[in-house]
Parts: sequence; C-alpha cells; structure tokens
Amino acid sequence: MSENRISPIVQALQLGKQVHNGAINLTILKDVSFAVLPREAVAILGASGSGKSTLLGLLAGLDTPTSGTVRLNGIDIFSLDEDGRAALRAGMVGFVFQSFQLLPAFTALENAMLPLELAGNPDARVHAEQILERVGLKQRLYHYPKQLSGGEQQRVAIARAFASKPRLLLADEPTGNLDSATGAQIIELLFTLNQEQGTTLLMVTHDEELSKRCGRLLHLTAGVVRE
Repeated sequence: MSENRISPIVQALQLGKQVHNGAINLTILKDVSFAVLPREAVAILGASGSGKSTLLGLLAGLDTPTSGTVRLNGIDIFSLDEDGRAALRAGMVGFVFQSFQLLPAFTALENAMLPLELAGNPDARVHAEQILERVGLKQRLYHYPKQLSGGEQQRVAIARAFASKPRLLLADEPTGNLDSATGAQIIELLFTLNQEQGTTLLMVTHDEELSKRCGRLLHLTAGVVRE
C-alpha cells in the first residue's frame, strides 16, 4: 500500500560553496542538506558571517554552488540556464531583504506592481493597490521610497513580495534595519500575510523573537547546518 507523501518545495542537496581569496580556498558552506515542505515557516539562524545570506542566494539560484544542488518544486535549478532560473523564480518565489531593495525612481505603487507586470498580469495595478492597502499604505501609494520611513519601506517590500502570491517567500534579515517596535509590527504583518496566502516561509535571521515564530529552526555554524 503506497503512502501519500508531500513533496518538499525546497531541497538543498549536499550544497557546498567555496570562494578563492588569493591562494586560500575559503569554505562558506559544506555539505548542506535539508528539505522544506509547503506551508512551513523555517528560520535559518547563525552568527554574522556564518554563510546565511550565501545559503539564501543559492536556494534562490541567484548564486551558483561549488558542489551539490537545489531543487525548487522538484526542479534542479542548476540544470537550468540563468533565464530559466529567473523564470522559475518569477513564477513561484518572493523576496524580502534587510535593505528593502526598492527602486528609488518608482513610487510605492510602481514598486509593488513590478513583479506582477513582469509576470504579465493584466490587473497588476489593481492587485498592487489591494496589497498596499492590506499592509496599511493606502495613503502612500504615490510616495517615493525617500519619502517613506524605514518601516513603511519594508511594508512596500513585503507588499511587493506577496503581490504575486508566491509559493515560497525568502526573507533575509527582514527586521535588521528597523527599531524593535517597528520590527515587531513587520514580524506580525509578515506572518499574518504568510498564513493568509499559505506561503512557505524561509527566513535568515539572528532575531530570537522572529525565529520563535517559525515552526523549525536550522542553525548554521562554520558552514554546516544542524536542525
């Protein structure tokens, strides 16, 4: 009798990353393997310089590993070329960064519309307005990033990430540039939207409070992951 098994949305398979610094080979990640199931919320914890952001970049296919591979929704992303990886990301992955990564010449609305327009969504404007209202920025649609506070900029970034209803959200220190009170609001917003949309959340953080909200913790130490 066969069992019904849920397939992982993300798999790291013996992932390794080395960089060359002169005559020295520096190992950032070593034989990293783990799987994340749909709708899980997983935090990757580690000291500064432990390779957390490098790992996130590899999982998204933004960087290439020295060894091993990553599967997104069962697809070996490093069997694809750069265009193929970009298309896969556009179809299923959202990003939230510590530094917001908003386009300064675009309004809040235009920033939130961007992934929808790239995906060819004819209702990009309507959906972007709805998600910006959902994150409390109804009165800020036509403001540029420099006219917004740090917390408001991160709300725009979260709206942009959730606008296309991604199956997987990758967050890199999403509260790292915010004060504790604003960070707490952003955490609440992130997890509320995550539950509403049924997204899988994979987050790099050193924030203990943020990590406690996740169902699983992965610790990255000296390039090795332990659960």
